[in-house]
Amino acid sequence: MKMRELRSPVTSSDGSSRRRFLRQVGAAAAAAWIEVAGGAEEKAMPAIPIVDTHEHLWDLEKVRLPWLQSAEEVLRHSHVTKDYVEATAGLNVVKAVYMEVDVAAECKLAEAKYVLEICQRGDTPMVAAVIGGYPAAEDFRQYITQFKGSRYIKGVRQIVGEAGMFADGGFRRGIGLLGELGMSFDLCHSPQMLVDAGRLVDACPGTRFILDHCGNADVKWFMAEGKDQADARQRWRRDIGELARRKNVVCKISGIVASAPKGRWTADDLAPIVNHCIEVFGPDRVMFAGDWPVCTRVATFREWVGALKQIVGTRIALEQRKLFHDNAVGFYGLG
Repeated sequence: MKMRELRSPVTSSDGSSRRRFLRQVGAAAAAAWIEVAGGAEEKAMPAIPIVDTHEHLWDLEKVRLPWLQSAEEVLRHSHVTKDYVEATAGLNVVKAVYMEVDVAAECKLAEAKYVLEICQRGDTPMVAAVIGGYPAAEDFRQYITQFKGSRYIKGVRQIVGEAGMFADGGFRRGIGLLGELGMSFDLCHSPQMLVDAGRLVDACPGTRFILDHCGNADVKWFMAEGKDQADARQRWRRDIGELARRKNVVCKISGIVASAPKGRWTADDLAPIVNHCIEVFGPDRVMFAGDWPVCTRVATFREWVGALKQIVGTRIALEQRKLFHDNAVGFYGLG
C-alpha cells in the first residue's frame, strides 16, 4: 500500500495547523492498518481471539423498534446473523454476547425467545445474551425468573433516561433480584448520570454491573479546546474514576466511535477515553464490545477494531488478550 505524502504546514499562532496535520497523519495511519487487516497481510498479524460482548441484531419481521423511526438510514432495516458474520469476517470473532435493542414493550419476550433460539442452535458466534426488561415493573420477577438457570441468559439492560430511576425503590429491588439470580445489569445512560449510577451500585452490592460504552463519553469533547469541552472531559474523568472504585462494576470499551464526526476522526481521538477507562478499571475489568450495527453510523466493525488495536498496541500481550477475550469469557462464564 502506498500512503500519500503528508507535509507539515507552517504552524499558526494557535497551533491549529499543526493539529490538522497530526490529524491527517493519524487518519492515514489508521487507514493503512485497516487496509492491511483486510488484505493478505492479515495472516501475518497476531490473531487475538475476540469475544464481542455487545452484538445487536433485529429482525423487523419479529420485533418492533420504535426508536428506528428517527434513526439514521443505515440502521432502519433488519440486521440479522448473516449480516453480522459478514461485518466481522476475518477478525477472529470467536464468540458474541447479544445485547438488547430497546424493542417495544410488547416485544420483550419475543426478543428473548429469538436470541435464545439462535444461542441454542450453536451455529453462530452468539453464545449468550443480555435481554431487555423493566426492573421496576410489577411483573418483572415473573418475567425474569423464567430464565433462571439458563446457560444463555446472562443479564438485563434497560436504557435509563432519568437519574431519578436509579433511586426508585422498585427499580432497586429488581436490580437486587438479578443478583440473586446470578444475572448482571448493564448501565447505559448519559455521562451526567455516572454519580447516580454509583449510588445504585452501592444499594445493590450483590449484583454485578457492566458500564456500557465507557460511560457514553463524547469523542468530540476530546477534539476541541473550548472551556465547555474541557469541563465535560474533567467531569467525565472524575465521575468514571469514582464509579470504577466499585469492584462489582466492569467497563465495556465500546460505543464511543459512534459519537465521533463521520470521516473526521482517528484512533488518537478515541485514545484518551479508552486509556482512561483501562487505567481506572484496570486490565482485569474491561471488555471489548463491537456495538454493531450502531457503530456503522460512523465506522465499520473492522474500522473500530483497527482503531482499538492501534490504541492498545503498546500494552503487553496479556492485557490485550484480557481486553479482547479473556475477561469476557470469565465474566459471562462462556467457558
